[in-house]
Amino acid sequence: MPAPADPQPQPIEQADPAWAWASYEPSGSEGWSLDLAAHLYRRAGFSANWSQLSQALNDGCQGTVDRLLSGVPDTDGHYEQAAGMVETLLGSSNGQNLPAWWLHLMVHTPHPLLEKMTLFWHGHFATSAAKVTDPRLMHDQNHLLRTHALGRFGPLLEAMAKNPAMLLWLDSATNRKARPNENFAREVMELFSMGLGNYTERDIKEAARAFTGWEVKHGEFRFNRYEHDPRPKTVLGLTGPWNGDDVIRILLEQPATARFLAKKVYRYLVSETEEPPDSLIEPLADGLRRNDYDMTWLVRTVLSSNLFYSPHGVRQRIKSPLELAVGLLRALEGTANMYVLAQELEALGQAVFFPPNVKGWDGGTTWINSSTLLGRANLVWGLVGREGRYNSKVDLVRLPALEGVDEPAALARRAVELLLGSTLPDEVYVQLTAVANEAGQANSDRRQRLARLVQAVATLPEFQLA
Repeated sequence: MPAPADPQPQPIEQADPAWAWASYEPSGSEGWSLDLAAHLYRRAGFSANWSQLSQALNDGCQGTVDRLLSGVPDTDGHYEQAAGMVETLLGSSNGQNLPAWWLHLMVHTPHPLLEKMTLFWHGHFATSAAKVTDPRLMHDQNHLLRTHALGRFGPLLEAMAKNPAMLLWLDSATNRKARPNENFAREVMELFSMGLGNYTERDIKEAARAFTGWEVKHGEFRFNRYEHDPRPKTVLGLTGPWNGDDVIRILLEQPATARFLAKKVYRYLVSETEEPPDSLIEPLADGLRRNDYDMTWLVRTVLSSNLFYSPHGVRQRIKSPLELAVGLLRALEGTANMYVLAQELEALGQAVFFPPNVKGWDGGTTWINSSTLLGRANLVWGLVGREGRYNSKVDLVRLPALEGVDEPAALARRAVELLLGSTLPDEVYVQLTAVANEAGQANSDRRQRLARLVQAVATLPEFQLA
């Protein structure tokens, strides 16, 4: 696969940080390619359709990163449509409707990177509607995550600390002067900012006192000064009459917070198979601090880097069930019954708005076992097959990438280019060409035969990798 030359030998521990985070500049035989454009879209936009891949090849790496960061104009009114849809759903007071709404938005959004980063923050600030039973509070939190998804982390952390859904989820709404609740104080240090090993139990107890009096009243954040402990507290070595806002400020001042966040974004966008050395994380952490925790700066740096397009980054993540399904639908320019899709994703272990615990989803190899592999194959067939649970809402016959391509070998290669953006061993093409031979026959079953070809590609091991 084309990739810029790494001046340092393998393994990752020996990668040169200056080379790693320098902007990727294609040259010669290692130029910008369909492989790398598809890789960028898998990480930054779930997947790309044929038109987007073609445009990416024309625009080059940096131009495509710029477009993904800014999004394209919402000429079809998807966000307005989604806003109207969610109001109807919220009127039912049923939180089970929210996953279908968000899936619809992810499949149809003109700004897929924004949704991809909203999904990242949903896992970071994992909050479940299983406990927060008011769907409007869960929706409002989702909107908050989207608003700050590519903004600065400081305002996001401050807003999440006062978010009613979060306050209820971690029992901060019952944090009283006489009996401080340590749940939020612990998680804001361990999971939301610094990570394990950078604080003490004493810090948690003192921070819990600082957050006393933060409560939810009529679905809104309220500070109850009568339940706040105003006495001095010592948090991370700093002493004063701290309140919750002070603790958030102190956490953002810690170098460990930038390192923790940079490493988590690295795992999400670059690789979950190799543990990055501190020498690679530190430049990202330093840049985050210098740029006031600007997530656009961090995401742009990563998506534009040599390391991202090297073997250290390409196909170094396993697609989550949601990434697999949403990516397939976006590539095929189709849709689905999102209520059914939400149920199937839950069966495969990923129910958005219902993360399994405060740590969110573990990801990586936890997505793959004999049962989930079968479930993934069934999910793909359900989405593309005629007699499926989704009522054939993917029109493969008129799909621009496949329309007019009839020669079996060419059809097999085109399906691979669209869904994988890469080359495969010759023996795999032989097998896919045999499937495509049926799809290329001019008869009324062309759609179903194309569905078999798509399923054959989408159940390859390579398709499970992001």
